[in-house]
Amino acid sequence: MAEPGSIAEKVKQQADIVRIVGDYVRLKKAGQNFMGLCPFHPEKTPSFAVHPVKQFYHCFGCGVGGDVFQFVMEIDKLTFPEALRAVADKIGMPLPERRPRTPEEAKATQLRTLLVELHEHAVRFFAQQLLQTKEGALARAYLNDRGLTDEVMRIFELGYAPGTGDALLRKLREIGYKNEVLQASGLVNRDDRGAFYDRFRRRVVFPIANERGKVVAFGGRALGEDMPKYLNSPETPIYSKSRILYNLHRAKEALRRQDYAVLVEGYLDCIAVHTAGVGNVVATCGTSLTDLQVQLLGRSTRNLVVSFDPDAAGAAATERSLNLVLEQGFQVRVLTLEPGTDPDSFVRRQGAEAYREKLKDSLRYIDYLLLRVRGLYDLKTQEGKVAALNHLLPYLARVPNRIQRAEWVKPVADGLGIDDALLLQELKRAVVGRVEKLTVSERLQRPAAKIAERRLLKIFLDHEEFRPDLAKELADSGAHRGTSTERIFEACLSALASGGPLEVSALAEGLEEAERKLLFEVALESGAPGTLEEARSCLAALEAKQWEQQLRGLNRRIEEASRQDNAPEKGRLLREKQELTQRWQEFRRLHHKDILTP
Repeated sequence: MAEPGSIAEKVKQQADIVRIVGDYVRLKKAGQNFMGLCPFHPEKTPSFAVHPVKQFYHCFGCGVGGDVFQFVMEIDKLTFPEALRAVADKIGMPLPERRPRTPEEAKATQLRTLLVELHEHAVRFFAQQLLQTKEGALARAYLNDRGLTDEVMRIFELGYAPGTGDALLRKLREIGYKNEVLQASGLVNRDDRGAFYDRFRRRVVFPIANERGKVVAFGGRALGEDMPKYLNSPETPIYSKSRILYNLHRAKEALRRQDYAVLVEGYLDCIAVHTAGVGNVVATCGTSLTDLQVQLLGRSTRNLVVSFDPDAAGAAATERSLNLVLEQGFQVRVLTLEPGTDPDSFVRRQGAEAYREKLKDSLRYIDYLLLRVRGLYDLKTQEGKVAALNHLLPYLARVPNRIQRAEWVKPVADGLGIDDALLLQELKRAVVGRVEKLTVSERLQRPAAKIAERRLLKIFLDHEEFRPDLAKELADSGAHRGTSTERIFEACLSALASGGPLEVSALAEGLEEAERKLLFEVALESGAPGTLEEARSCLAALEAKQWEQQLRGLNRRIEEASRQDNAPEKGRLLREKQELTQRWQEFRRLHHKDILTP
């Protein structure tokens, strides 16, 4: 790559690979070499060696190796020209500018250079307005009230845009910038009469930097009633909002070290989470996440925790983000907060440690989605379960790995209470085949009532003589809950409680189409008369199913606690499982014959 006599060779000769690698890996002297934990594969014993004299690196564990350019290319996911410039920047060696091919290209390059310099002047101007003016003192008071110290304001280079309307414009003209450059910067607007004025007025401003730390835009938060509440720089020759993640340049080292990112929506959310000790946080600048931003993040990690607002808009943004990151092979979790809070307000009210605990308890994305659909659909009905599945399937279809998709079948089936063989078969086919929607056939619409459910319902409808006793036992046990006949039994219990007769036609009025069909079918079935003893056997069979579902749910929670390395929670759940298992075994002993009924 670095040919003798080339610019690359000169940069390589002046670069100290130990210092460059040391920015990413903690190295210790070991004989002639320096050793550290390999940044390219997980290990507990250092096997990554850097030779200071011969200027190369090699990992004895995974076999990677090369010169300083190869290292920067691999660790930062850069091309060779980008790595060359990055190393040159690190050692303070200026590179000759590439000769433009055309006059237009030369002019565009010059404009971009001017715009970067102009933004540096704007950062200093806004900071001076925040720290040294009476108007800025009000902005500082606002930021202090939001929990931001002067040190935090300094770290994030916060500033204030005064309300005069042309303060920045006059400053930039004083420095010598022409109207063409001012307008191209996006910091200055032009009215219908041709007069120039500041884009940002009476706003706290947040500098937005690219991944190399160069400020290329600003976000502004209104202090008064001005609208919009948040205002960003427009697209410019140096700024494309779809290619920038706020705070990425500060977070890169923490991203690599911890191998996951925390994604929030706004500037203040990002600053609050950063000051809570979570250095690997980035923000979307209040816009929807884009493919290019996901690719940018993927250079540092493929693990993500999404921490958006818990309101409807935040939930929708979370689900849109899941679509993008799952498609690019990310492992995703979701941090959920209480309604009415966002990451910023949560940190201010409950503290940094509480947020970090929430981060540890973040949900796998599939568990988050299951939580969402339980609140959106009636999972007591077959139609509700199919609708919930159709909500989930587009996300599962975006997981590129077929084996990973197949692994989600059981958690989804358990989470939605799917034990119907036909629906489970359809779920497996859809997930493995990346189908995004199930077609609701007549077979899927029809509840798959088990034999015990149907028989219990038949006895309940036919035997008025012991119906009150059976109704009390059913209500006390709740054995019908979670079954496909739950709503039918609830209608029966409600009718009895009102003191009226149990008429099939009246019961059917409050049911869905599939449930009505089932009710009429069972009511018209012929067969031997039932007994109270047989009905109690059916109740026991349904209760047994509930016990098994509770145990399966506990096992899932224990597995989740193990994955999160949450020993106290795992211990509590194991004790709960032990107690539940003992009660289950006692139940089986008392109802041994009854629970053989499917």
